Amino acid sequence: MRTKVATYFITCLLVIVAFASCKKIITLDLGNVSGKLVIEGNITNVSGPQYVLLSRNVPFTSLNVYPPVSGANVSITDNNGQQFQLTEGPAGTYSVDPAQGRVGTNYILSVTTDGQTYTSSSTMPAVVALDSISAKPNYFNSGNGEKVITVHFQDSPNIANQYRFVMFVNCKQVNAIFAYDDQFIDGKYVNLDLQQNDTKILAGDTVKVEMQNIDKPVYTYWFTLSQQQANNPGGQVAPANPPSNITPTTLGYFSAHTTQTVTLIVK
Repeated sequence: MRTKVATYFITCLLVIVAFASCKKIITLDLGNVSGKLVIEGNITNVSGPQYVLLSRNVPFTSLNVYPPVSGANVSITDNNGQQFQLTEGPAGTYSVDPAQGRVGTNYILSVTTDGQTYTSSSTMPAVVALDSISAKPNYFNSGNGEKVITVHFQDSPNIANQYRFVMFVNCKQVNAIFAYDDQFIDGKYVNLDLQQNDTKILAGDTVKVEMQNIDKPVYTYWFTLSQQQANNPGGQVAPANPPSNITPTTLGYFSAHTTQTVTLIVK
């Protein structure tokens, strides 16, 4: 079952976004082309700052220093005509605060830089509640006390749902990408293992899981990236960048999604 597949990938872009007391790391496969604009935009249903990050990618062999893109005009407009104008600070980080996305609303991101305007559209799906998370022995590494985290939730019947999960272990995000749809779990109560191998989870660790309800284009982006990760377990550069929902095509994504988190101290 696709929802049980664990995937792994290498870090090709490091962007730090404030998330409670933890640091969220977003990793993108950017190949060997350098100097291309990278857009990472998010608007959520939680009231507070909403961020769009602009940078330029560097060659695969370079150090993890990604030049920020300053001086851009960045805005988000919803289908009711409300517009949020984002301001820059620090360099390459554009935000609006306070702001809050609404379920069922379509949002259009506009980024103008170097005489070129990029646009992207994303619709915020309905919330599917994250009931809880739990830990159990990791049967792939059962001899050293490692645990695997399971998320528990009820999928909504007769609605196409897409999910992304983001896991933090002791305030550090794991590298694995978790992106699923409900093709095989529609309307079912789901117990989904977030299997990953880059971070050992042991008793006493603090694990936080964020559940995002995402629309289909954003799911396609993350799922494709996860498949590239699975096909390159040795760390090779993936053969292509994941399909972006940004026009004209550039690197990155724009996501209007719901978010909820659950924290567990592993026993």
